[in-house]
Amino acid sequence: MAASDMSVTPYWEVTFDADGDVDTGQRDRLLDGVVRRGVVDLVVFAHGWNSDRSGATDLYSRFFAPFPALAPSARLGYVGVLWPSMRFSDEPIPDHRPAPATAPARPALDKRTRHALLEVFPGRATLVEQLARLLEQRPDESASLEEFGRLVRLLVEVPPQGPQGAFTADTLAEGVPEGTPGMLCGRTAGVCAEFAVALAEVEAAADAVAGVPSAASTTGPSAVMTGAAVPGPQMWDGAHELLRQATYFAMKRRAGTVGERGLGRLLGQLAERAPDVRVHLVGHSFGARLVSFALRGLPHGVRTVKSATLLQAAFSHYAFAARLPHDPRASGVLNGQQKRVDGPLVCCHSRHDSALGTIYPLASRMAGDARTVRGLSVNSLLGAKWGALGYDGIQAVKGTRSFPLSAALAGRLPASGCVNVDASAVVRRGGAPSGAHGDICHQELARVVLAAGRVV
Repeated sequence: MAASDMSVTPYWEVTFDADGDVDTGQRDRLLDGVVRRGVVDLVVFAHGWNSDRSGATDLYSRFFAPFPALAPSARLGYVGVLWPSMRFSDEPIPDHRPAPATAPARPALDKRTRHALLEVFPGRATLVEQLARLLEQRPDESASLEEFGRLVRLLVEVPPQGPQGAFTADTLAEGVPEGTPGMLCGRTAGVCAEFAVALAEVEAAADAVAGVPSAASTTGPSAVMTGAAVPGPQMWDGAHELLRQATYFAMKRRAGTVGERGLGRLLGQLAERAPDVRVHLVGHSFGARLVSFALRGLPHGVRTVKSATLLQAAFSHYAFAARLPHDPRASGVLNGQQKRVDGPLVCCHSRHDSALGTIYPLASRMAGDARTVRGLSVNSLLGAKWGALGYDGIQAVKGTRSFPLSAALAGRLPASGCVNVDASAVVRRGGAPSGAHGDICHQELARVVLAAGRVV
């Protein structure tokens, strides 16, 4: 998208690589331009999973579009963060348009998905082709599934190489980061069976909402949810989901890296150059993790971040907790970082986000944790041990206040601390497997960002 096609101005893009290194030319144009244009309030948005620049900038253009009319007197500037993440081609691009009532069948890896994998995991063409071949052939033997799991682990680097290894965890146990998720540690066949279970439940729930009969909804989850009884084709549906979730595990790890090592440093440089500019961070999905880790990367004493708004955040709802309810020795990896915001940290969440309500808790189980989500409905996962911020909000942080969206928009949000806003009233549309995860381009959410930052 050309700058002239962006819905707002002034707008700058800032690109980071996987290790958090910034495009220096773009950085300098931002630092110079903010001063030259007299910006007072700068809204910085980080996308979640997107396959390319055009998808990210289209999202920014649509999300930012209501801002000038909502705050006509404000001297606003806008930044779109670009970082190497991806989405699978069977997922909708985040937007405000209604999704089809039913999602297409999960394919083998089509050309677009293979291309996206090669973009975010360069140098692994052979691995990608081997994975694609197995998903296309779907051989009916457990050895092939175990080989698939081995290839997935190689693709996403378990264990990780380079600086990204320090940014995997959402929680710490006695100061030690959590281990690799169980989906990348155990027997692949068992993991694929559990993903097949979860996918069938999500699709049945989506069909029920749409009033569309489906095999899962007519036979009942128990017909396909009995572990070893999961049919072979559905096991490979689970394998496809394993690859998706392993890729997103790598993206989550990368988001932390880019946030702390990249955006956090850049915000420090901006504070030096333009100390009176008020910064408002916004992140969607893994982009919410990116902007949250940017708080950890802020130089000491920087107080220019005046608000942070997390939209359908795809990381642990305990990430900001001082203690975990199920383990008093453990804490969130971002414990106390909300205090780096000179204003509120707002988490918008929706019960219609099946990507975070069902699939995420399953994919995020800790290594060695025998707990399973098999047979649990979407709603019963609300208090799940490994739930996501974007599904039920910030948990176990003292003083957190919670509002329905209508109340958040009717009154003034708290001036500081953690704030949960239930956005289910507008974040509600989308088919399986992601549900409403990408349904974020709403004027109401733009109003939440402005309210959090006291921008008028």
